[in-house]
Amino acid sequence: MKTEECFRIGSILKTKGLKGEMQIYVDFDDLDAIKFDAVFIDMAGKMIPYFVQSIKYLQKSNAYLFLEDIDTIEKASLLVRRDIYLPNKLKPKKKKAEFTLNDVKGFMAIDETHGELGEILEVNEYPQQLIATVNYQNKEVLFPLNVDIIKGIDIEANEIYIDLPEGLLDVYLSE
Repeated sequence: MKTEECFRIGSILKTKGLKGEMQIYVDFDDLDAIKFDAVFIDMAGKMIPYFVQSIKYLQKSNAYLFLEDIDTIEKASLLVRRDIYLPNKLKPKKKKAEFTLNDVKGFMAIDETHGELGEILEVNEYPQQLIATVNYQNKEVLFPLNVDIIKGIDIEANEIYIDLPEGLLDVYLSE
């Protein structure tokens, strides 16, 4: 399994006890609502599967995790500070009401004047605005995501329709 085929749910903070139990930091909302019996742990860029023996949720962002075959503190110590992932097929679909502009990563950006600009590779949050990044004509192009530029979003088709300010693309392409 590749990293692109998974989504991160948290990381292992430390070991707990002598029998391999680990405390994990959960940074994925409503993880307890997802049913899973295995996780993937990133070990030097490779996704290694582990079967979950038990998981106990403490608070919103903490849980205790027991994995099969991780039955000593020594084995558990090797996994500390590693990221934990689940396969993308387990990721819950967002309801349209929960959709935010941060969710347009991976959408196709289509400009009214220039047509398809490319897939939105990143959405970065800066003070007062969100900035999207696309690769257009082999150049990295940044543009703001705001009500003046966004003309429409098709969630089903993963497309965002925009009207870039005149000359914005020229700034990137003139180098």
